[in-house]
Amino acid sequence: MLKDITVGQYYRVDSVIHRMDPRTKIIGTFLFIIELFLVKNLIGFVIAGIMLAVVIHLAKIPFRYIVRGQKSIAFLLLFTMVLNIFMSSGDPLIKIGFLKITKQGLYTAVFMGLRLILLVVGASMMTLTTTPLNLTDGLEKLLRPLKKIHVPVHDIAMMMSIALRFIPILMDETDKIMKAQMARGADFESGNIMQRAKSLIPVLVPLFLSAFRRADELATAMEARCYRGDEGRTKMKDLTYDKRDYIAQAALLASLGIMIGTRYLPGISQMIAAVGKLPG
Repeated sequence: MLKDITVGQYYRVDSVIHRMDPRTKIIGTFLFIIELFLVKNLIGFVIAGIMLAVVIHLAKIPFRYIVRGQKSIAFLLLFTMVLNIFMSSGDPLIKIGFLKITKQGLYTAVFMGLRLILLVVGASMMTLTTTPLNLTDGLEKLLRPLKKIHVPVHDIAMMMSIALRFIPILMDETDKIMKAQMARGADFESGNIMQRAKSLIPVLVPLFLSAFRRADELATAMEARCYRGDEGRTKMKDLTYDKRDYIAQAALLASLGIMIGTRYLPGISQMIAAVGKLPG
């Protein structure tokens, strides 16, 4: 289960998406998230799915690997859909006691499920195709204007990079601790939710201790290497935009325009039709 989490992990392969400037991928991810919240109909979700499929194909990441990463949000996805199905008001289709399934609830549940899946896959594509070091440099470059108001841009970018680096490390550590506890007779599968939660306490305590130990070792190593933040730091490779980055940014702006069109096109067509019916 832990190995199914792909967020924060880097998939090493040579592709067009991997070679892009990290700033392009960061901006693209945020624009894609905005587009998902602009979508109001099935056509918009189909277009968003096609765009994401093109990016996955260009990134040369196996589809099976992408699907495996969705297992980590299966419970959240199911809970969100069930909550929308039974808690939304509208025209009832099925009524079971005090519970009722409405047409609007089904509509909302399907759209929320699609939005959540596309959101997780789209966000994970940024970390799958960008190393933590490049991601830090890209964030620092994008947030550089905030330095004028004395925002510690470099420190913020470094903290986010370290957090992403720690995700796969802590997952491996959790897997090792759980296997060690199971070898000693621990049972994490049987029982109700409360019993399973209690059985995780012997895992969480050593995991927290290990996380604090690793953080202390990292801080000591940074101090030993005379790390002093952004002051006086230079970069071996400076980020530069390439032709493919400009093409990608143009495609992102075009996709944003398409999404806005799919959201407001029905209303615009109705307005045109109403204007056409006005007496001359």
